Amino acid sequence: QVQLLESGGGLVQSGGSLRLSCIASENILMFNSMGWYRQTPGKERELVAKITLAGITHLADSIAGRFAISRDSDRKTLFLQMNSLKPEDTAVYYCNANVLSRQYWGQGTQVTVSS
Repeated sequence: QVQLLESGGGLVQSGGSLRLSCIASENILMFNSMGWYRQTPGKERELVAKITLAGITHLADSIAGRFAISRDSDRKTLFLQMNSLKPEDTAVYYCNANVLSRQYWGQGTQVTVSS
């Protein structure tokens, strides 16, 4: 069973930065892709950023130019660098891993951006 553990969330002022980390229990190069999603109350979970096994990244339009996704396979860790944060970025951020047809999720980390 793959386990994912997020960290790095917190409270930050508008314009500030945070870096989220997601440590996997398995070699992350076994995953077809990994990504970050976020969710606010009453809304569906949405994709923020994704990176494929080949290293191709995809960023949501709402965060392009502000966020960056990266990974360190030696440390089995996925990162999300978030800059120029806005109040609308406030959400619970979840780490996701996709292997074959199975999806794995972390427990989430809260990011709150104050105006």
